[in-house]
Amino acid sequence: MIKREPRETPTIVATLDDLATLADYSLIDTLNCDPEGKANGDDHAPRQVFSGHYVPVTPTPIENPEYVAHGKHLFRELGFADSMAQSADFVRMFSGDLSRVPEPMRKVGWACGYALSIYGTEFIQQCPFQTGNGYGDGRAISVLEAVINGQRWEMQLKGAGRTPYCRGADGRAVLRSSVREFLVQEHMHALGVPTSRSLSLYVSKTEKVRRPWYSEGSRSIDPDVRVSEPAAISTRVAPSFIRVGQLELFGRRARKNEHPQAMEELEKIVLHLIDREYDDVIDQTLPTAKKVVLLAREFRSRLTSLVANWIRVGYCQGNFNSDNCAAGGFTLDYGPFGFCDAFDPQFQPWTGGGQHFSFLNQPAAAERNFHSFCSALSPLLASHQECLRQLDEIRREFPKVMQAQMEKMWAAKLGLDAFNATLFRDLAILMMQTPVDYTMFFRELSLLPDDIAPLKKSFYTDSTYDADSEGLDKRWSAWLTKWKSVTRPGSREELSHQMKLVNPKYSLREWFVVPAYQQAAEGHYSLLRELQEVMTQPYAEQSKGVENKYYRLKPPELFEVGGSSHYSCSS
Repeated sequence: MIKREPRETPTIVATLDDLATLADYSLIDTLNCDPEGKANGDDHAPRQVFSGHYVPVTPTPIENPEYVAHGKHLFRELGFADSMAQSADFVRMFSGDLSRVPEPMRKVGWACGYALSIYGTEFIQQCPFQTGNGYGDGRAISVLEAVINGQRWEMQLKGAGRTPYCRGADGRAVLRSSVREFLVQEHMHALGVPTSRSLSLYVSKTEKVRRPWYSEGSRSIDPDVRVSEPAAISTRVAPSFIRVGQLELFGRRARKNEHPQAMEELEKIVLHLIDREYDDVIDQTLPTAKKVVLLAREFRSRLTSLVANWIRVGYCQGNFNSDNCAAGGFTLDYGPFGFCDAFDPQFQPWTGGGQHFSFLNQPAAAERNFHSFCSALSPLLASHQECLRQLDEIRREFPKVMQAQMEKMWAAKLGLDAFNATLFRDLAILMMQTPVDYTMFFRELSLLPDDIAPLKKSFYTDSTYDADSEGLDKRWSAWLTKWKSVTRPGSREELSHQMKLVNPKYSLREWFVVPAYQQAAEGHYSLLRELQEVMTQPYAEQSKGVENKYYRLKPPELFEVGGSSHYSCSS
């Protein structure tokens, strides 16, 4: 069990020395180190890791780091002074150099292994050794755990160099992908969607790496050029970074009895997860088997709520493998994600994702990840048949719980007391046939229009719409009349207010982000910072200038453009 001691937190954490006093490394102090790991963390070549929960690794600093941005809202929540983000010792640490951190901070970070399941199917082919023992944090290195105002946070550098799990890659992240993740984590938090958070973003002024990407205006599905891009390190923050795939790794080893400590290591990582993420809802005095059952039920609740929230705000994860699914029930690993422009149930920004990870199939993908989660836990219940039965029942009831969350979410978006299946089906058909902009449509609907004219701001009118505009308009008018007759009773002002709290005005569309990271690569960060400001107030009525710039339909010429409408995992 994690040791919890009361700590006196400074009102303001103004320096790295202040932050050092809050350091508390629960994972590396209570879990098993890889017995082949090196205490000094000099472990940067691909190799198999057969046991242990983590490998000590020193980050590889980027050259000549420059400040790009920091998570102002997160800094405020943590009590950090904004000035700290540009102080020399903070920049040094969070651009990968731990050599001079103040005690009791440690000069070595850690990386973790995990298994991979894609849509519920176990894979080991992605491991370079074809064993599953070489897959994990290839370029993500955790460097600190701290207890701040009673809450434990883990801080993890992304793009911090090679680890034993790097699979032959360079361990770097480019500024392009780092900007995307930095912006979206704080945007998702502002949207009310559980997520990892953004602490800081630094770019190298001299170090570049080559990646496949898209030429200007390319309509190719796959990247068609190799480009040289600035290397960057972003720091993401979460209560823990334990993934479903991480539990799977230890579950598989226990199931196959791969080494003498396999079952013990599975139990330790599961209990550690409960300590880190579920301490407030699971009684620590219970036996392990009962804790496991409660864990499964609570994770099911969090995961179903999370995915319903994704769909509420038009978000598609793109790559929702089990290793990209946080066991704490929040959004993690923003790779080929995207936000809907025109509503499309099969929206999928990632060219390698397929329909199984598409927008409205995310509940089914979540169910597959939940099955993988339960499978990983089940070895702990082998001698507890009643608990095993309860686990299976929790697993089987996932679709029912997911459906309830979806219906609750759609009802809230539509301002209804209860889900109306006929009304929703008719709306979905109209939204696809018109088609409409997902974010703008629901925001305009939240204003309770008297007729369909305001809704038309969200219509992507094209030749299909123009050919039957009169017929579609009549159907929209009929739908709107029916909708008004079933909305929640009460004042129009209150109904509109409640709907606007669940239907954001602004979403982080890729075509907003592209010019921001392109300008950032040239050393100009004003657009990135403007986006950060706008997208951390997604429900607010902002200035007319902001509205004209960011509350509008996607320009027709940007549809089908590689790197903007679709993209690979290149990062």
